[in-house]
Amino acid sequence: MVTEVALQKREEFENEHSRTVRDEIETFRLKAEAFLAGEISEADFRPFRLKHGIYGQRQPGVQMVRCKIPGGLLTAAQAEQLARIADEFGGGKGHITTRQNVQYHFVPLRRVPELMHLLADVGLTNREACYNTVRNVTTCAWAGIAPGEVFDVRPYAQRVAYAFLRKDLTSNLPRKFKIAFDGCGNGDCIVGAINDIGLRAAVRGGKRGFRMIAGGGLGSLPREAQALDEFVPEERLLNKCEAVIRVFSQYGNRNNKNLARMKYVIRDRGFAWFKEQVEEEYAGILAHGGIEWPEMVPEGFGGYQSHPQPLGAGALLPVVDAPATGDAEYDTWLETNVKPQKQPGYAAVLLRVEQGNLSSAQWRGLGRIAAGAADGLLRITTDQNAVLAFIPLARLPETYAALRELGLTGTARQIDDIVTCPGAYSCNLGITKAMDLGRALSETVRRYEDAAVKRLTVRISGCPNSCGHHWISDLGFYGNARKIEGREIPYYQMLLGGGYDEQGILRFGLTVQSVPARLAPEAVVRVLDHFLAHRGDRESFRQYVLRHKVETFRALTADLAKPVELFPELYQDWGDSEAYSLKLGRGECAA
Repeated sequence: MVTEVALQKREEFENEHSRTVRDEIETFRLKAEAFLAGEISEADFRPFRLKHGIYGQRQPGVQMVRCKIPGGLLTAAQAEQLARIADEFGGGKGHITTRQNVQYHFVPLRRVPELMHLLADVGLTNREACYNTVRNVTTCAWAGIAPGEVFDVRPYAQRVAYAFLRKDLTSNLPRKFKIAFDGCGNGDCIVGAINDIGLRAAVRGGKRGFRMIAGGGLGSLPREAQALDEFVPEERLLNKCEAVIRVFSQYGNRNNKNLARMKYVIRDRGFAWFKEQVEEEYAGILAHGGIEWPEMVPEGFGGYQSHPQPLGAGALLPVVDAPATGDAEYDTWLETNVKPQKQPGYAAVLLRVEQGNLSSAQWRGLGRIAAGAADGLLRITTDQNAVLAFIPLARLPETYAALRELGLTGTARQIDDIVTCPGAYSCNLGITKAMDLGRALSETVRRYEDAAVKRLTVRISGCPNSCGHHWISDLGFYGNARKIEGREIPYYQMLLGGGYDEQGILRFGLTVQSVPARLAPEAVVRVLDHFLAHRGDRESFRQYVLRHKVETFRALTADLAKPVELFPELYQDWGDSEAYSLKLGRGECAA
């Protein structure tokens, strides 16, 4: 039973947190107005702006606003507020990223504080969503509901994310720093190996803890994280994470942002040295103290609910026994998008979100459905999709009908469910329009009915920086450009065979060939057709790629790389009607 003292402590905490956030937003407003008035320089304003989650765009005068969604968890009220913000600021759209953030584009700087206040109204923040900070802490979207999970990691992720927010140590690092949590018993839903710290739930002797890996990252030179500690007890988790961050803060390259990620510290000095330094810092924290576990987190932070909705009784049938209805589309959806939970009588529904783009109507509709679901939460994933959990089985038909009205009943996690970053649509570093190629490839691969092909993944980035996670996909692409006969042409570097191997080890894709953007669909068709004709029995796509070697695929696409026929569309990016021109602004990923 909650005591009056506890309620008072919660109220005082919430009030103090609210004052901090509102003061912060008003400080941002004053700084933005001073910048717009020419009273402070762009060089002085940029780090301040980025620390508050506000990016510049390739289009002058407008901003990209990034909202952190800790652990990918949103309350129903937050989802509906994101719909309002999409209507008022985002041209009717909010974009889900591969880091469980939500982004709005083309927001005038003068209006940004107003947007920030609307986020604060429901417990959301932009703070440290960009810049050289601890970025959004990601969490498996199936946490708390996955059959066979070790334990629910969400409370730990919430507290770690809040503990490292607005701290001197974590808000001015040499470069960005990423943390991911996973509690599933099998598989790696969150791809912890591409994070600076990856944490997998573990139990030893009846005690909870985490296996910690460190030093992962993508970018132009990807590196897989290595095992740092096989078991960190739950009460020491924050201490060990802080020790890693301290080492990075001390030894990270602050002079060259291109070599500033923690993976480069480890590359240059060795993992044994790195581990020794972490243990020294850890011992110092245990002896002298460090950042403390927060006693509580604010309402709505990482989906936290001080008064969660009652779960109810659900239904009595397991999902697998739900009878077919004769409605082919519904029955297919039931098979591909509906997953059993560990809680009897409930199902989780996986929603396909086209390249992470949700309209305001869809955000609003999902908020309503989430409010009607038993836990009142919407989960967003690192592959730009979403999950609704605790749907009573008896309510699956009406949930399907509501999602169909929203256009959200497409099959997720098949080859045509393509992950992309915005690319040159808005980003200063974007070379190509990744989302437009994503749409073109989705149409191309949709005709394949083979089950092994359907299971493949496609990920696209508009530049080498890997926001679309192209390195860890069966078929990956990143944008580049070339000149042919003096004219610029948008190209994509194609990679094959990325993802987890048969031992569960993350492997990066093999660089094959750079092909013109307009010929990338043809390159994919040739690879898939070759795969269907030459794959071995029970052979994975990666095994097939390794067996045939890169040279096979280079030869297969050589005529595309240097096309003989220079047709007019070749000089246009996907989605454009005018000739392509490489236009790069100042990148702010490493500002």
